[in-house]
Amino acid sequence: MGKVYLVGAGPGDPGLMTIKGKTLLEHCDVAIYDALVSPEILSMINPFAEKINAGKRRGNHSLLQSETTQLLIEKAQDQAVVVRLKGGDPFIFGRGGEEMADLIAAGIEVEVVPGITSGIAVPAYARIPLTHRDYSSSVTFVTGHEAAGRYTPKVNWQAIATGSETIVIYMGLHNLPEIIPQLITAGLATETPIILIRQGTRADQAELVGTLDNILEKIVASNFLAPAIAVIGNVIKFRDTLNPLP
Repeated sequence: MGKVYLVGAGPGDPGLMTIKGKTLLEHCDVAIYDALVSPEILSMINPFAEKINAGKRRGNHSLLQSETTQLLIEKAQDQAVVVRLKGGDPFIFGRGGEEMADLIAAGIEVEVVPGITSGIAVPAYARIPLTHRDYSSSVTFVTGHEAAGRYTPKVNWQAIATGSETIVIYMGLHNLPEIIPQLITAGLATETPIILIRQGTRADQAELVGTLDNILEKIVASNFLAPAIAVIGNVIKFRDTLNPLP
């Protein structure tokens, strides 16, 4: 019986991959990877290993979640080192907890190798400190894409609007037309800054800056596409105090 490693690949920049995660990729027998893992990190996988794409994009799933878990169980039954390679961190909106529970229930040994989550790294690459003594002393991380029928209540956007000074939304681009009105109704000013960051930490990182009352129009006008995270809060103004990038 082999062992499954739930490895976080980070947000995309291969330099943010942990040494432990890279070592496992170089020596694994099987690598089952997500859609958001960058090509540079995929190139670290042992060239003799079996590579399986289990990626999920909106409306396009290579494998269902149940199929992915069953595949992990099957591979661990006849391979020594099985890496489940997940974008960001396995336990931050990555279904790592679900996969770990199912593997342990099947008698498979599991180890988690954390990764740098995009909610922290991507704003940093955009020169936005999520906390700053002059702008924000609190931050909330929240998914903008909930699993249907999994649990209740749904995300309480009214509470989140007043619960911290900075909000980071994962996988929320498609649902922003429903999320933003709830935040405004809960008390966030329409002029509150928001930035959308696509392909964060990668060479083609793209940003779209606006306010709660105009960002939806800007998304349409610029054809800004997922995958992207959103950061909401006055800490975005910190960038205006910096010298321009060379």
